[in-house]
Amino acid sequence: MTEAKHPWWGFLLRRPMHFVLDAAVLLGVFALAYLLRFEFHVPRSWWARAFVQAPVVVVVQLIALRLCGVYSFIWRYVGIHEVGAFLKATLLAAVPLIVVRLIHVGPREIALVPWSVVVMDTMFAFGGVLGLRVVRRTLYEVFEKRNAAATKRKKRTILIGAGRAGALAAREIVGRADSDLDVACFVDDDRDKLGSSIQGVKVLGGTVDLPRLVRDQHIEQVVITIARASRQDFRRIIDICERIPVKVRIIPGLFELLQGNVSVTRIRDVQVEDLLGREPVQLDHELIGRFLTGRVVMVSGAGGSIGSELARQVARVGPKELLLVERAEGPLFEIDRELKVAYPNVVITPLVADVGDDRRVDAVFARHRPEVVIHAAAHKHVPMMELNPGEAIKNNVVGTRTFARTAGRHGASCFVLISTDKAVRPTSVMGASKRVAELVIQDLDRQFEHTNFLAVRFGNVLGSAGSVIPIFREQILKGGPVTVTHPDMVRFFMTIPEASQLVLQAGAMGAGGEIFVLDMGEPVKIVDLAKDMIRLSGLRPFEDVEIAFTGVRPGEKLFEELEAHGEEMEKTRHPKILIGQLQPADSDVLEAAVRRLLAAADRGDTDELRAALGALLPEATLGGQGKQGTAPASTVPRPAAVTA
Repeated sequence: MTEAKHPWWGFLLRRPMHFVLDAAVLLGVFALAYLLRFEFHVPRSWWARAFVQAPVVVVVQLIALRLCGVYSFIWRYVGIHEVGAFLKATLLAAVPLIVVRLIHVGPREIALVPWSVVVMDTMFAFGGVLGLRVVRRTLYEVFEKRNAAATKRKKRTILIGAGRAGALAAREIVGRADSDLDVACFVDDDRDKLGSSIQGVKVLGGTVDLPRLVRDQHIEQVVITIARASRQDFRRIIDICERIPVKVRIIPGLFELLQGNVSVTRIRDVQVEDLLGREPVQLDHELIGRFLTGRVVMVSGAGGSIGSELARQVARVGPKELLLVERAEGPLFEIDRELKVAYPNVVITPLVADVGDDRRVDAVFARHRPEVVIHAAAHKHVPMMELNPGEAIKNNVVGTRTFARTAGRHGASCFVLISTDKAVRPTSVMGASKRVAELVIQDLDRQFEHTNFLAVRFGNVLGSAGSVIPIFREQILKGGPVTVTHPDMVRFFMTIPEASQLVLQAGAMGAGGEIFVLDMGEPVKIVDLAKDMIRLSGLRPFEDVEIAFTGVRPGEKLFEELEAHGEEMEKTRHPKILIGQLQPADSDVLEAAVRRLLAAADRGDTDELRAALGALLPEATLGGQGKQGTAPASTVPRPAAVTA
């Protein structure tokens, strides 16, 4: 808002005028208190006293307002939250007047402010200075909204969800002149809220009434303001809106709202991640605190999508030092810079290192002495590792063994391996290499008494590097086709923060030797995921954007699994974390197999490498490059239910 827009009252925006206006109001209410005290017939002698008392009283009140922070508030944003400061200031200003009145300190003309005048002046002063700001805010909203209406067309909008998040969103939208939303009503399935009003916006029905309300209210879009909507709720609401049809958008989550971070500019289109959303993870913060707070924590692969989120989660807990190990300097620079800005009180040390470089790793451990090591560094892309199997062995098997052995030699208390569901009955070199890494970790746990070695196994994470969602999004932007390998392909999905939090929870629970398995919920059909993403882009599958089936790639399964054949799942005290019960490999057999694998990798002998993996992992099905569009019969069982 500028003075040029409102020349007749723009001068009120200047900060010095705030003091002048407050002083004028306080003088006025002091005079009003005297008038009421004497029923508007104030004796001349009392007027003389009032003229002496008024400057003293007003100065005391202005000082109180300043001490209570009232002048730090921006007038046009004053609301319920700031009322307490005004009340505190007026009560604080009344204290010296009462003290002086009781003990008769100072000149009689000043000391003898009538009790009734003190009480009324305190009440009127509170209402006057607050009312002045309410008037200022009203002027701002009236004129700003008038100007906005002249320049910006507002979209008629329904808010779905009249709970706490909806109320906060409505307040933000209604209170902002620059918003392009015109809120017509709320919709909520709680029938007790029907007819109620929130921020001046009425609840006119439930979600079943959306078609009628959209038609009658000339609605252009609906905004979901349900703080913790389940996947089923999102799906149902979006299906209703698609049938109408009307555009659907969403606000940030309740946590962001309560932190004061909500803004109507952050209302966004519904994304496929919202449809795949799960209930928030419940963590044992006390246990995780004992595990990480005040300790030296190392995260390998810290520049990757999973490693960087693990680093963020660790930094929040307050470690003594956070060591970021990454061989790619670009991603390491980015996460190091981000964390140092977000957590200035945490000592963060970036370390360029390859986990398979024995000498470099030993030097890092010798110097920094990490107590907790979280090993996320790995080659994870299945088709890429089918083409470069030797690199999968060097990084995922030998690199893990080098890194973990060094942790044990230098007395780390815990080593956590990030594993994958592709390690279960592996059909790819990548999956097989991660299964061998699990066996290596279990074997090292028997060798090092003072270090707990454990692995955490989970499926796909949303938005990770190379995952299907960003690929689909890019293909849709280009007009298609969206490529799906097979119409029956399904995968488990979990958000990166959820997976990272559960990794830390599992690490804190581990006693050594366990393979923890995260509950991934229900599997998602990839073709359905593609259809959802196309629809959420405002397009129609197979009409506006084609879906092409390209055939199963080498090493891929149609169905991923989280538990191996014969592996019994043991429950833990956390409902989303289980323990796989598989017997560790014989140490001598494992050592010989790893030497054979490394020799084959060094020679580039792919056939020998696959043969060595098959000998160590009889449950594996490694068919080489294979034929596009086919998958071994053993790769298509229904996925085992993994529930707490």
